[in-house]
Parts: sequence; structure tokens; C-alpha cells
Amino acid sequence: MKYEKLTEKIIGCAYQVYNKMGFGFLESVYEKCLMIELKKTGLKAESQHPIVVHYEDTVVGEFAADIIVEDSIILEIKAVRHIAKAHEVQLVNYLNATQKDIGLIINFGEKEVEIKRKIRKLPEK
Repeated sequence: MKYEKLTEKIIGCAYQVYNKMGFGFLESVYEKCLMIELKKTGLKAESQHPIVVHYEDTVVGEFAADIIVEDSIILEIKAVRHIAKAHEVQLVNYLNATQKDIGLIINFGEKEVEIKRKIRKLPEK
């Protein structure tokens, strides 16, 4: 699978953070910790990367991806009990807006790290 080794490294970094920090911090704390771990592994990562949404030729929304790794994978960081469907939809919308192929929701949950992988579906011709 494309990006398999890269996603494995990212997931390993998430577990490192969880093992050191546990549950209960704000998403912004986990995001900063994850940025440290990603950089320690030599991965290029950008925090709060802008995403602009267009409708026809008009900008209709501006958001920020929590982290983009190697200009390829969007990470959406959560610190909730469980990942909700709305979180998955949010990530898919980010993938569509950026034309990136893959994203990970990383939830630093109450009992464990919960990870969901989302792949952008190309429009049918």
C-alpha cells in the first residue's frame, strides 16, 4: 500500500507521545508533542497548515490541518473518548480540498491511542 511505511512511522510516534503523556491534555498539547516526535524521526512535518476551500472560482472556507507530514499525509489530532463520524467526515473534506490521498485521525483517547485511516476517493468518470 502506498505510504504504508510512512504511516507506520507516524503511528509509532503517536504511541510514543501517548506512552509519555497519557490521556487528559488538550489536542494542542498532543499536536506539539507529536511534532517533536515526528521531527526526531527525521520526518518533515508542518503544523496548522492552511487549507483553502473553493466553490467554482470563489474561496468559501479557510481551515487549518493539524499536521501535514512529508507534504503527503494529513493528521487530524483529537483528544476525545472516541472518534466520531463527524471527525472522519472532516478529514475526508480536508483530503478533498487539498487533493491529498491519505489522512490519519489520531485520537489520544481515554484508554488508548485510536487511529483511523482515510483515503480520498477519486471521482468517477
